[in-house]
Amino acid sequence: MSRISNKDALEYHSSGRPGKIQVIPTKPHSTQRDLSMAYTPGVAVPCLEIEKKPESVYKYTAKGNLVAVISNGTAVLGLGDIGPEAGKPVMEGKGLLFKIFGDVDVFDIEVNTKDVDKFVETVKMISPTFGGINLEDIKAPECFEIENRLKNELDIPVMHDDQHGTAIISSAGLLNALELSGKKIEDIKMVVNGAGAAAISCSRLYISLGVRKENVIMCDSRGVINKKRKDLNKYKKEFVTSRNVNALEEAIVGADLFLGLSVAGVLTKKMVKSMAKDPIVFAMANPTPEITYEDAISARKDIIFATGRSDYPNQINNVLGFPFIFRGALDVHATAINEEMKIAAAHALANLAKEPVPEVVNIAYNTTNLSFGREYIIPKPLDPRLISTVALAVAKAAVQTGVARRKITNWDKYREELNNRLGFGNKLIRVITNKAKRNPKRVVFADADNFNVLKAAQIAREDGIAKPVLLGDTKIIQKLNSENNLGLEKVRMINPHSSAAAIMRRKYAEVLFEKRKRRGVNMDEAEDLIHNPNYFGVMMVESGDADAFISGFSSKYADTIRPALQIVGTQPNVNYIAGMYIMMTDRGPFFFADTTVNVEPSPEALVDITLLTAEQVRKFNIEPHIALLSYSNFGSAQVGQSPERVHEAVDILHRDHPGLIVDGELQANFALNPELMKTKFPFAKLVDKQVNTLIFPSLNAGNIAYKMMQEIGGAEAIGPILMGLNKPIHVLQIESSVREIVDMTAMAVVDAQD
Repeated sequence: MSRISNKDALEYHSSGRPGKIQVIPTKPHSTQRDLSMAYTPGVAVPCLEIEKKPESVYKYTAKGNLVAVISNGTAVLGLGDIGPEAGKPVMEGKGLLFKIFGDVDVFDIEVNTKDVDKFVETVKMISPTFGGINLEDIKAPECFEIENRLKNELDIPVMHDDQHGTAIISSAGLLNALELSGKKIEDIKMVVNGAGAAAISCSRLYISLGVRKENVIMCDSRGVINKKRKDLNKYKKEFVTSRNVNALEEAIVGADLFLGLSVAGVLTKKMVKSMAKDPIVFAMANPTPEITYEDAISARKDIIFATGRSDYPNQINNVLGFPFIFRGALDVHATAINEEMKIAAAHALANLAKEPVPEVVNIAYNTTNLSFGREYIIPKPLDPRLISTVALAVAKAAVQTGVARRKITNWDKYREELNNRLGFGNKLIRVITNKAKRNPKRVVFADADNFNVLKAAQIAREDGIAKPVLLGDTKIIQKLNSENNLGLEKVRMINPHSSAAAIMRRKYAEVLFEKRKRRGVNMDEAEDLIHNPNYFGVMMVESGDADAFISGFSSKYADTIRPALQIVGTQPNVNYIAGMYIMMTDRGPFFFADTTVNVEPSPEALVDITLLTAEQVRKFNIEPHIALLSYSNFGSAQVGQSPERVHEAVDILHRDHPGLIVDGELQANFALNPELMKTKFPFAKLVDKQVNTLIFPSLNAGNIAYKMMQEIGGAEAIGPILMGLNKPIHVLQIESSVREIVDMTAMAVVDAQD
């Protein structure tokens, strides 16, 4: 995990628009007619329809995709009772996770009361707004009563995630752990340490799955919950044992399962050694588990171990559950989340862990071959199959148990809809970043005496993306590092002008002279050029002293490309380099080329640009569907250089690369509208394909298009990515943000890996 300073965290939450979520209109609203439809008088029509047929509220409003994340701030993470306002950042964060993993919209609502009656009444009064209620961070035992009452009194799904999320996810892990150990669930002896909301809910669900209640021993901070105890609330009394044991150390002897939802360090190696053969230990206290991974593994070689942490195998993470459970419940307009739906989710997760793992997941977790076994009993949170696996299972269970108001009959179509719900945007950044982390490379940062570049280098280093080398005025770099506590003291810093770099300059100048002596560069000029950070940095890569170079933060684009072309040159069999931007949109990523290099590319240049772009897109585990753009469609313009050049390029591509999914020349609206293309041009190779890659006929068109998308369309631009160079040299936009530099660093590392 990277080091996150207090300043970093506060800046993240306060920069730009404060907070982490916003409301975005989903209907046109630019004309008076639009506004009249949205509000008065047009809005009266759906109002009257809903009055006549209340269930049509799901058809005419956002209710069917809207969940309330509701808390009173009495049990916020590990912070305790900090109040509703202080808990709001957590609730907004929960809303963000709902959206990015399950495409579920959220209003976070913080209720300023600890009174159960008032809380329940408040939620009941606002419930018509929502398709579901996610209760969050409410302390026990009040959370039990609140959830039970709301479930009984509302006709929409209600779930307290602190209870049931952990129960569902850990149940999946338990099912698989039992399969690996060859034990039957009805036979196991279970010890629970902790008697709060999560512990009680986990125990109840395990019993629903087949654990015998008489085989469960629960402990709280005062010891075993047994018949001697007179201090128990009604929820703890549910788990009173008749066995004559008083302490965890006694209870755990011979146990098959330890479930920890308590505090760090309560489980010792000696206790683990006293458990039965093939013990299952779920130590889920956060951030430090009841026993460390290292101690548990050293105590027993036959152990199956899970925690709530991401840096150990078998993470029990609630994000595996709630986005997809609510997704499935919302899609069938469920009246509840019942026990059968929870069990269906647990089985779906358990089964998914036994399926072959996609390469994108292996990349994300820096492994070569995740497979079902003692260190992989539960899917990883970044597994893209979760939404179509868990949500579908939950929706089916809702239909089968009669709590679904909307019936789904075509489950294959529903699975496809789930897979299409989430654009590949955020996933793409994760794929690139995690691929970089698998084998971080030495990246030279020009302009490292600028804070944004230096901060990006710090993040890239701490996140394990790259091994930075810092070019610039070392005195300024050291001062910025010290003033901002960046922790870069041991990172290599080079001032290309300094006497300390004289030997490197001389070596690099000799190489440059040899490369350019027949191009008008003498030795004196080569020595002068090497003082330039762009020449120095590119030469580090060429000489093997670094793996990639990033520049351009404060210099012109051409000033970085020129030394790259002069020193490293182009790849074999490539005659033209090209520039590409990744445009992150609500519809997923689009790849735009050439946006930065070729002014009026010839047909041959357009072919090279297309092939380079296709190769780059495939590095991100995406199959390119490519449209070559123009102002005409398939020869509709009789004259004009642009259509002719594009038309000729497409002919060459179809002839020489028949397996490539590419067509043109096409106008942009036809390329990006599958229905329009199918209607007008049913012969096109792009019919029934979602175009994701656009090749522009000129630098003017490409450059204008990506900048308009960025400023007007609200797309995030990542790039420019230089393609076709013989070694990884990449150019930033002038005054790039820290995030843009970090993203480009990951790109450069992936480039260097290949």
